Amino acid sequence: MLRTQLYADPAGRFLHDVVLETCRRVPNKTALLDSSCNRHFTYAEYGQHVESLARGLVAAGLAPGEIVAIFLPNSWEFAITYHAATLAGGIPTLLNPAYREREVRFQLENSGATFLITDGPLLEGVNLAGLPALRRVFTIRSSFPGTEDFATLLKPTSAALPQPAASSQEIIAALPYSSGTTGLPKGVMLSHYNLVSNVYQLLGPNGTPLVPDDVMLCFLPLYHIYGLTVGLTTSLTLGATLVLMPRFDIKKLCLLMIQEGVTMMPMVPPAINALCQAAEAGIFPKNHKIRWIKSGAAPLAPELARRLGDLTGIPINQGYGMTEASPVTHVGYLAPPEMYRPAAIGQPLALTDCRVLDLNDNEVAPGEPGELVMRGPQFMLGYWKEPQATAAVLRDGWYYSGDIVRTDADGFYYVLDRCKEMIKYKGFPVAPAEVESVLLEHPAVRDCGVVAKPDAEAGEIPCAFVVVREGYSPSDALDKQLRDFVADRLSHHKQPREIRFVEAVPRTPSGKILRRDLRKTLP
Repeated sequence: MLRTQLYADPAGRFLHDVVLETCRRVPNKTALLDSSCNRHFTYAEYGQHVESLARGLVAAGLAPGEIVAIFLPNSWEFAITYHAATLAGGIPTLLNPAYREREVRFQLENSGATFLITDGPLLEGVNLAGLPALRRVFTIRSSFPGTEDFATLLKPTSAALPQPAASSQEIIAALPYSSGTTGLPKGVMLSHYNLVSNVYQLLGPNGTPLVPDDVMLCFLPLYHIYGLTVGLTTSLTLGATLVLMPRFDIKKLCLLMIQEGVTMMPMVPPAINALCQAAEAGIFPKNHKIRWIKSGAAPLAPELARRLGDLTGIPINQGYGMTEASPVTHVGYLAPPEMYRPAAIGQPLALTDCRVLDLNDNEVAPGEPGELVMRGPQFMLGYWKEPQATAAVLRDGWYYSGDIVRTDADGFYYVLDRCKEMIKYKGFPVAPAEVESVLLEHPAVRDCGVVAKPDAEAGEIPCAFVVVREGYSPSDALDKQLRDFVADRLSHHKQPREIRFVEAVPRTPSGKILRRDLRKTLP
């Protein structure tokens, strides 16, 4: 086992303090470039903005323990709001900027958000009335009726910052929402200790090959824990430079790579596939400085890693994790050569204990498949207001991942399958139950089941099997009507790419959908 030490001791460390320490240590270095507005921040400027915004939030009435919702694309405003919210004693919850009204209202209501930081265009078609906890809404660049200007929060104020009322292991530092396999998404309670530990695991000896001189390009959404921890907080803890893109755009990415001297990118397999296509088309720059790419959020096909290496010379380091683990539990190695195995998810990070269990909770032999069960300092406190869901996955301190893995003779882990029913569309998780619940609201749908269908470009796409009610007939027109119905209610990545009309959806005697039977009918 090569990983036994952390970068530093996470005990008693608060996330914002870790970042602000870097701001004081390397004040003149560039911390952040927001490519959406070409705005640069030195570490000194970043720290000043975080502290000003934190005081502004307190002056605006934010009380310790209250929820600050961030509903924004990647931007400097997102970054400083995240760190300022915790400095002010608040708990940031993060919303996908592609969310529709239904999804926005659910997360705001479920979390009990009191403040919302967003932008005018994102509020088009979103009714925020009737949310009892929501007191103030601020927009960053474009105003919207009934909202206040985000810039007012940055004005000088004498408001005092609160002192932590509990330990870093007890205070929640982020409340991202994870799509469960049943029901609606659940808030994942990640403490300061969880998040700082995970950063220190990544930066520890033999963790990842990140260095302070790195220029990291991040198009991964910061509302997703992968972008938030591996991109934003890890780079700012290390004292590296982070280049933010609001979304993946291959031409813009290639331009920024050269302009900013990018040395490293966290990515997902579909984006890596786009890099390969760009290289084959002669678009990918040959004079790049990329040392390596980290792949995560979805399984990486070994052929894709080989293809990118052959085309560009860039090695890929695959990792593995989940929102509940802040998110990283495993990562591979780039060196020495015999340890470079891009088909594997690598080995556990420091202080991460793993077991591979059969259905009776007995450990299986190396090479045999079983469920990956883990524990470590990066694992969540539990699900927000969901004690039963928490108890289902956290048992005696161990987190039951729901993923089927095997190990090899050298202790490398390989993901074989998911017990969970989650669909990974371009690395974004889609809960079949959430899509099904929307389809069942349509008057034409009597029953339905949604499963993942393999797709070369997206990795997986949601495919819906629909049983129609009497009085309706399967048709292209109904197909389009159902797609439009979902599109009006759920964000883009959750929408079924295929709808198949069937006579019945197979179920167990207890009524659970037999998704494996549906998957067998797919080509």
